[in-house]
Amino acid sequence: MAKDTEKLIRQLSMISYLMAERRPVTAHEIRRDVEGYAGMNEDAFARRFYADRSELDSLGIALTVEKPIDGAAEQETYSLRSENFHLPAIEFSNEELAALQTALSLLDGEFAYAEPLRLALQQITWGRPSPLRAPEQGAVALGITASAGGHELSARLAKIETAIFRNKTIVFDYYTMERDEVSARRVDPYHLLFQGGQFYLLGYSHERAAIRVFRLSRIRGRVAYATKAEHDFKRPVDFDPRSYANRAEWQFGDESGVAEIVLSERIGWHIERHFGRYGEILPITGDSESDDEGEGERLFRTPYSNARMMVAWVLGLGGHGRLLGPPELVDELERRLITLQERHSEALTPELEVSAEPAGPDAGADGGAGGDAAAAKRPRRRGGGGDRDSRSEATIRPERFARLVTLASILIQAGREGNRLKIAEVCERLKISEDELREDVSVLNVVNFGGGSYVLYAEMLDDRGEIEVDPEPYSDNFDRPARLLPVEAKALVAAIDLIGEHVGEGSLASAREKIVAALGVDPMDQGLQVAEGAGDDSQVARLLSRAIVAHELVELEYYKVNEDELTEREVEPYALTNGREGWYLAAFDQAKGAIRHFRLDRVKRAELTGEKFQRRPDVDAGTEAADWLRTGEVEASRTARVWVSQERARWARERWRVLEQWRDGSVVVQVGFAGTDWLVREVLREAGDAAVLEPDDARHAVLDAIAKVRAVPAIV
Repeated sequence: MAKDTEKLIRQLSMISYLMAERRPVTAHEIRRDVEGYAGMNEDAFARRFYADRSELDSLGIALTVEKPIDGAAEQETYSLRSENFHLPAIEFSNEELAALQTALSLLDGEFAYAEPLRLALQQITWGRPSPLRAPEQGAVALGITASAGGHELSARLAKIETAIFRNKTIVFDYYTMERDEVSARRVDPYHLLFQGGQFYLLGYSHERAAIRVFRLSRIRGRVAYATKAEHDFKRPVDFDPRSYANRAEWQFGDESGVAEIVLSERIGWHIERHFGRYGEILPITGDSESDDEGEGERLFRTPYSNARMMVAWVLGLGGHGRLLGPPELVDELERRLITLQERHSEALTPELEVSAEPAGPDAGADGGAGGDAAAAKRPRRRGGGGDRDSRSEATIRPERFARLVTLASILIQAGREGNRLKIAEVCERLKISEDELREDVSVLNVVNFGGGSYVLYAEMLDDRGEIEVDPEPYSDNFDRPARLLPVEAKALVAAIDLIGEHVGEGSLASAREKIVAALGVDPMDQGLQVAEGAGDDSQVARLLSRAIVAHELVELEYYKVNEDELTEREVEPYALTNGREGWYLAAFDQAKGAIRHFRLDRVKRAELTGEKFQRRPDVDAGTEAADWLRTGEVEASRTARVWVSQERARWARERWRVLEQWRDGSVVVQVGFAGTDWLVREVLREAGDAAVLEPDDARHAVLDAIAKVRAVPAIV
């Protein structure tokens, strides 16, 4: 029998035994009565029993340990309180259940936590019929689904998940963009962050002696445990993952100062909604009535760590922001403006044309690893790296444990009601194969604690395609839903946070509150943080959700960034869809005669008109924009050749197709664009590290934009 199967039987048998006894028991009694321990000698039992207790604790099932006054370990007693295993009843409304079911249907198969999410929903909706999907649930589609991004990335995520729960130090090779090198890392993993379609690991880096952020897609090769110990570290009590999820791109690292930017009346409201949480936005003395309405110029004060990123953001405002200070940041802005202008001046173009070496057909296809050059820099591992393959015993995937507990409850309920279960229906319900179901049933059939004290006996009747169940005397230990394991709770709340307030009106938000109250802790504080979207669009989302369900026309005042203007639109709202940069409304624009996507944080005003519309049968708003919502790349009508400096070439490789690689390390990339204004804004955001080579009209447009920025008064 496989070691992980032996461990599962042992742990489930111990849970059943402790809950059946309803009294503290000694280690000697556990060794004597619980399946799997009897054949061990004292030393082996001590190791296995300690390991099982630790693993159950990491799964959220905490045993109560009572120590004698004299502290003798052999006299310790153990018990398991019912509330430490069974889930408190949660009273959900039909709307909340429908929203939770919709969360699963939207994410199933494309969510890194799809399996524990499914099991969690099975447990929290215990005894309730599957709710019919409410009308508003069909008005949401997902472009970003928190997928783990392929088998290799999924394996890394699963390993890191387990390491976080078990407080295990991990080792891996990591590609660092800034230094363009791959090096060995030894990290105490604290938390996972999902932001902008990517997973990040927050952890203590032993090499840097500080907390660092690692993007999972830049980990190279396997992730392994550093030692054979059960636990390697304790997460600091003052560690707050939310501070990492609520940082702007210019705030990663040690704070350098506080930037002060005056925002024009045109975009002040937009910046406040989009970036206000990264600092403070204050009205500038003027007309108090205008200030109260959110109009007029605003002062944005924001701490920054990276001067280049701060300047790049200001340049991306395209003349709608003027930098007041601090002086060293103003100097950096001026220096980069000069560089940007020089690199787009025709007289200086020949200086850019250094000897070019066309890149091979696979250039840039390695996701930014720097190809062979990076491989050559990869250090050889020397002593002290830990035993990367060391494992004292096979570790049980939390999802497998949860699935067995859930299956036990399903079987027991059917047995008590005298019903036979259809094998195909159980497989569909748990999304497992028939072979996996057969293996799970065989495990549950031997869960016991001596003297015929079994939990259940189930037989798969293959000729009938059914399962017949005989509940044993101690089946009541599993006849109620178990507490959500940490990975299940995290999956459930992560799904809610990913979708936010865009399904129904508050139905997911209220469900989240009830789940956290039942658990007694917010799972997002214990393993995974889903970063907030681009801007606070909750009020707009609620209004649009109502309009979608009611088939009611909506009037929008919308800021078109590319054309730098506010426009009024009357649209037929069809669906809300998320993407890399935030949530969008897919709507039929009557003036344009076509589907358009409006980013919610750019909607300055939304009002219901009271006028109904008939849905157009040929409009599929949920899938039309799926590709660009995931990738951030719109269908291009033109292409540009853009030079990117050596310092930023590695980031360009991750985003664009590399056409040429030059001897100085810079690259030329191909950028598709539908509008010149968009291309100009992207180049400005590179703060002098990118220049348009062609087409010529785009080069001149960049120079015009530089002149506009310079025309902004008082950059002093």
